[in-house]
Amino acid sequence: MLSVLVVEDDPQTRDFFARCIQDTPGLSLVGAAATVAAAKAWLDSAELVLDVLLVDLGLPDGSGLDVMRHAFARFPAVDMLVISMFGDEDSVLDSIEAGAVGYIHKDERPENIAQTILQIRAGASPISPMVARRVLRRYRALAEAAPAAPPVLPVAQAPALSAREQAVLELIARGFSYAEIARLQEISVHTVQTHIKNLYQKLAVHSRGEAVFEATRMGLLKSF
Repeated sequence: MLSVLVVEDDPQTRDFFARCIQDTPGLSLVGAAATVAAAKAWLDSAELVLDVLLVDLGLPDGSGLDVMRHAFARFPAVDMLVISMFGDEDSVLDSIEAGAVGYIHKDERPENIAQTILQIRAGASPISPMVARRVLRRYRALAEAAPAAPPVLPVAQAPALSAREQAVLELIARGFSYAEIARLQEISVHTVQTHIKNLYQKLAVHSRGEAVFEATRMGLLKSF
């Protein structure tokens, strides 16, 4: 069973998502919150491992990004999905840079919502072509603004990675999903997530993009 926390301030939308999760085999609704404060309190007191966070960015007392950062600090292996509205691509882009693996529109059908949650645990990243293009544009702009040859930290300052962690890191940099990495390395998706959690901690990052950037800067990766 995948444990899911829903953070949404609109009661009808929150109840709708909660029902979708409760009605789907393999998913377990472990909590629901309407504010940043309530979500953080739940995360701090949770006695079980949180698998999936479903969070709205526009909450009454702050941003869902704060909830995401708090959740990641408490559960580094959590998969985070953003609840969004059509036309809200800029906010979605910010959430992806903060570590979200995708997003769900508020007017999605129940079966689509449940399927999306199950798919992300299998390694998928539900991102529309429009948002994907914006991600590419932003990274392209950052690359053009960066020095042609970014400074490489001395080897002594780079964290020591195991052979498996190095292999997973290189596959992440090449854009493979968790499921694809698991198949290529002949390990489970759960083991892949554990290696990625360890990589994030060693590199002091919160997302794939940050991991690839820091690893390249430290000389742990060649250009892909």
